Amino acid sequence: MNKKIAIVTGEPSSINSEIIAKSWKKTKKKYKKNIFLIGSYSLIKKQLKKLKIKIPIIKINSINEFISSTSLKIFDVPLQPNYILHCINKAHMLATKKKIIGFINCPVSKNIFKSKYSGVTEYLAKKNGVKDSAVMMIYNKNLSVVPISTHIPVRKISQNLNKKLIEKKIITVNNFYRNKLKRKPKIAVLGLNPHNDEFRPRSEEKKIIIPVIKKLKKKRFDVIGPFSADTIFFNKKKYIYDIIVGMYHDQVLPSYKTLYGFDAINVTLGLKYIRISPDHGIAKDMVGLNKANPLSLIKAIEFIFKI
Repeated sequence: MNKKIAIVTGEPSSINSEIIAKSWKKTKKKYKKNIFLIGSYSLIKKQLKKLKIKIPIIKINSINEFISSTSLKIFDVPLQPNYILHCINKAHMLATKKKIIGFINCPVSKNIFKSKYSGVTEYLAKKNGVKDSAVMMIYNKNLSVVPISTHIPVRKISQNLNKKLIEKKIITVNNFYRNKLKRKPKIAVLGLNPHNDEFRPRSEEKKIIIPVIKKLKKKRFDVIGPFSADTIFFNKKKYIYDIIVGMYHDQVLPSYKTLYGFDAINVTLGLKYIRISPDHGIAKDMVGLNKANPLSLIKAIEFIFKI
């Protein structure tokens, strides 16, 4: 089986070269042989030199030049307009052609999408033709979270929620756990409103969320809710569940990141391949300081080889 994995180097003005280098030093040899970067060879070489990090690097110009080596292989993409998208598109192309089993993309600035897409998740969902069923999952082996809506303004959240969307995304998550992680997940679902709007007849909980939960229960999904978002992360009961599904990004991400920090990864489910990214940003304020934490990228590398 082809086990090649690409790491897209992402934002040039960022901590990405630093976390790649630090992760590389802690990556097992058997994984190193199957990993290569997609990005600018000259830029990475320059940044590693500035950081005074010594790693053997090899430049390749096509996937056919890939060699099984513990040196850091870089599929060279010269700096150019839309450089980051060129790198992501190359990884997508290689994955769809099954030249690689998936890729990890290091953090990027969402400005690259010029408001057309709200993030990498949405961009790749469009390219894969799975807009409504692609899922952003922030994963830790003890607990994962999934927002139904991702990077959209708060004022648009309610109008974008519907039964079909919630059902599709929960099914996608459930299938991933069963097919890739080999277990039936316990799924907790949150309501949208504070205190679930006391389950009033016209609330989203009554009209949209509860009917979906009932339907999935009939299909033997281990799903329960809706729970109130203000208490779900408060006590140890959260660890009864494998996944907490929230209705929007900031309903689940702030509490989750407080719990796990860098010990979590961002996985896009529902694509034709595996796509993962470290669960943090580009950290422009830390560029060149050699203080970036590589834990999330290390976890991403370990995870992609185990599924």
